[in-house]
Amino acid sequence: MTNRREMIAALGAVALGAQEAKKGEKLAPYYPTPELVVEKMLQFAAVKRGETVFDLGSGDGRIVIMAAQKFGANAMGVEFDKDLAVQSSERIKRMNLASKAKIIHGDMLQQDYSSADVITVYLLPVANEKLRPLLEKQLKKGARIVAHDFEVGGWKYDKQEIIEDDGEGRSHTIFLYKR
Repeated sequence: MTNRREMIAALGAVALGAQEAKKGEKLAPYYPTPELVVEKMLQFAAVKRGETVFDLGSGDGRIVIMAAQKFGANAMGVEFDKDLAVQSSERIKRMNLASKAKIIHGDMLQQDYSSADVITVYLLPVANEKLRPLLEKQLKKGARIVAHDFEVGGWKYDKQEIIEDDGEGRSHTIFLYKR
């Protein structure tokens, strides 16, 4: 393995290999996005006050929280892991953001994203592939999708940005897609 992306993809592929055809299974390992990258993703998508942002595989809720708190968005996370969903929901409540931020405990492939202005993902390529048909069907014209480190196969990105250093010496790539 030559870099972190390859390592995460390889570990995730092994972990997800047996689940690939199953419904209602976790589609990615939990690997938190550095705060600097979270902010860059939301800036890259040009999130505006009042827009609806969904973070798929929301983990500890950091993207949802920043989207609501700093960008004024109505932010929702979808998280399959019950403990992470509870943890991030409690954090949102403690921060008094419940009117602008929410975590849905559930399967990201079973949600309605038709109200989304922005979708953020930090998922493995296999998960992005599974998600793509649902987003193609549901997303309204003008919706933006920001993918962290892994492209959405079958789509051509509109813009790409490389973040040379996340503050911990690691580089990241973000991809912007527009519907």
